[in-house]
Amino acid sequence: MTIDVTELRDFYSQRLGVMARRLINRGIQAHWRDARGQRVLGFGYSTPYLGLFRSDSERCIAFMPAAQGVLKWPTARPTLSSLVEEHSLPLPDAAVDRILLVHALEMSDDPDGLMRELWRVLAPAGRLIAIVPNRRGVWARTDTTPFGHGRPYSRTQIAQLLRRSWFTPTAWSEALFLPPIGHNWMLRSAPAWERLGAAMSLPFAGVHIVEATKQVARAIPVRRERTRLIPALQPAMLPSPRDDDGHLGDLGMPTPR
Repeated sequence: MTIDVTELRDFYSQRLGVMARRLINRGIQAHWRDARGQRVLGFGYSTPYLGLFRSDSERCIAFMPAAQGVLKWPTARPTLSSLVEEHSLPLPDAAVDRILLVHALEMSDDPDGLMRELWRVLAPAGRLIAIVPNRRGVWARTDTTPFGHGRPYSRTQIAQLLRRSWFTPTAWSEALFLPPIGHNWMLRSAPAWERLGAAMSLPFAGVHIVEATKQVARAIPVRRERTRLIPALQPAMLPSPRDDDGHLGDLGMPTPR
């Protein structure tokens, strides 16, 4: 199920959405300190998080899938967002250095096709971060937030999808250990929830934050050709012994000259 872009915008304007963005931003920064001189692409609804890289990156753009819709971003500057078809991105091969994937993988009808298209536009030394709802988390079980829509993933499922799409997972972390409750007392305790969950390696975080690199050389399975024996259907003529006079065997016929 795809959630509309206006619903995503409304969520991030609420207190719970502001806190979720803050906590996920910390997780992203733990993997990518900056993007100085890099070409950054955000896919899905990534604009709440692209502000981390817009000032120091060489280029920073946001692609939003057609089924989700598009909003102008940034609001007070020239537009850097665009509506695209997820299986045909308007970029040449190896066009970007980093990809930030948010509210996209769980909403896609063809996640394998989406990941392979992202592989195409990512540079050979490129890196990707995917923010994906955790199947075991409370946030995936509550449809009052965007993380409760679409298909959540376990860590094993994400790793299998990445490897099928020619990516190599390199680092993992989690965020949103606090319950999805927007009360003031719960939001004030959010940092404590995050520290406790990370220290105890609790499996109930709201989202996975996985970093992956692009595989340039991929293993190709060896297929051994099977030899097929075809029997000869025509009889072979065997030479007949000759006597001293040049006649054939016992037939008494002269040998043709």
